[in-house]
Amino acid sequence: MIQRIQSLYLLVVAALMAVALFAPLAWFGGDAGEFRLHAFALRALDGRTVQSAWYMGVLLAAACMLPLVTIFLFRRRMLQLRLCVVEAVLLVGAAVMEGVYYFLGWRVFSGLAFHAQGLRPAIVLPLVCLLFVWLAARAVLRDELLVRAADRIR
Repeated sequence: MIQRIQSLYLLVVAALMAVALFAPLAWFGGDAGEFRLHAFALRALDGRTVQSAWYMGVLLAAACMLPLVTIFLFRRRMLQLRLCVVEAVLLVGAAVMEGVYYFLGWRVFSGLAFHAQGLRPAIVLPLVCLLFVWLAARAVLRDELLVRAADRIR
């Protein structure tokens, strides 16, 4: 199971999405102080929540858990391939939600006299994970074609 290359790709996806789930995604600064966008909320440095982001957090958590489930379905390759496609859709949705919440955070602080903002490296992790999910899906399909060819020979 773990010696298959697609299992390693899916494990990398789960690890990178766990980083995206717990690391700050963006920061905003202004007269009111510094704020960070996390998976579940836009928070001030003292920990108070300025804006909730539960939808993005749930999407990132689902995108973190699905590859772990998919790894253990190694005997059902077509289901594993479908779950890779579902994971790709979740990752695209997570990237879109990150963009939406970044824009909403920008709108909250754009009216301040002094305003600065920036992205953290963790915000691009769903896009990086798309590459690994594509590689995993390609490896699963290659395994399925190999098994079908071996069945045809017998």
